[in-house]
Amino acid sequence: MRRRLAALVGALVLVSGGTVAAAAAPASATTPLPALGALGANYNENLDQLNYRELRTARASWVRGFYALPEADAVPPENSPTLGVIRDAHARGYKTVLSLKFPKAGTSFPRPGSAELTAELARLDRVLPLVLGTVDIVTIGNEPFIESLPAERDERLNDFYEAVARHVIAARAKLCPQNCATHLYMGALNRLDLAQNRTPAVERYLRFVRETPELEGVDLHPHVADQAAIQDFLDYTLPRLRPEQTFLVTEFSLVWYWQQHLTDRIPATFAERYGYAADTQVWQVIGDAIQQPFPSAKWNELLAASPWFESKKHFLRDELERFRATGRLAVATYGFRQIPSMTAGWSATKAPWLLNSVFAPLTVRPRGDGMSVPGYAWIDDFRALQ
Repeated sequence: MRRRLAALVGALVLVSGGTVAAAAAPASATTPLPALGALGANYNENLDQLNYRELRTARASWVRGFYALPEADAVPPENSPTLGVIRDAHARGYKTVLSLKFPKAGTSFPRPGSAELTAELARLDRVLPLVLGTVDIVTIGNEPFIESLPAERDERLNDFYEAVARHVIAARAKLCPQNCATHLYMGALNRLDLAQNRTPAVERYLRFVRETPELEGVDLHPHVADQAAIQDFLDYTLPRLRPEQTFLVTEFSLVWYWQQHLTDRIPATFAERYGYAADTQVWQVIGDAIQQPFPSAKWNELLAASPWFESKKHFLRDELERFRATGRLAVATYGFRQIPSMTAGWSATKAPWLLNSVFAPLTVRPRGDGMSVPGYAWIDDFRALQ
């Protein structure tokens, strides 16, 4: 349906010491992505919980997670469970997306030309040989405008991510110069449905993507309170890319809509059937399921009898149709499995990410056959969308 070859890397090539210098470099031609519009399984930081039986049950052929670069200081990248799993998935025939995460929410960006930036790029050089030519899509950055100090979400953010991107581009030209399987995207932009997040730094971020031939597009993370707001992401982003560029949606959900309903009363029929007081709130029953997972039928009944959830049970189908209708979706991935961080400190105000998950190992009793049980609503549409 398309294919562009990644253009000349120009005059960039890796040199010793983790820096980038000018030199004549060959073009790094990429092999075509298998198909546009794919839907895969997103594990975020928990690729170690990947279960191949669950993937087969859902008919998933794409897997996505992220790798936090500081991990390389504690665990040699060649021994990283995250990188090991993504490489194993590739070896088993799955297509893969890996986001490179640079956590800067508690520290300043290193200045251009500084020793700190040289060290950052040297760390990156320990990871890239394990990724380039193996992972199908590498996203440079996970959520830059969240994983940074609020005061530095300006040209300092741009300077850092542009330096990292140029370094990755140069590394690909050196390590994987011909018929490279790895495609490069910049990631990922959040809450673009809100006008205050369409800042000069975001504009420059998208301009860099548009003006850098080796980048094939940008990743979007539309977690929203109103499903219609997802269109705002597309209307803002796509006109700012080159016409042949595509986009990823490696995370998307109605998590902020779910959160608005955690303090609703549970359905009267559910309360009567299971002996709850009539004024019991949704978050309290979910807390019970966290403490002692429910039978699948009980969990499903809670959500099916709740109009706010039941009315959105085809969210996954509806949004994939929206993304695919643009003709420019490369890959989308959806939250696949409940993970411990979703239930830690459970309360009425905690973000209910666990309601997004295709599989529900933390709120639904397992079947005891080496895999968890699907949660309510998602798996049928997930399969159909394959």
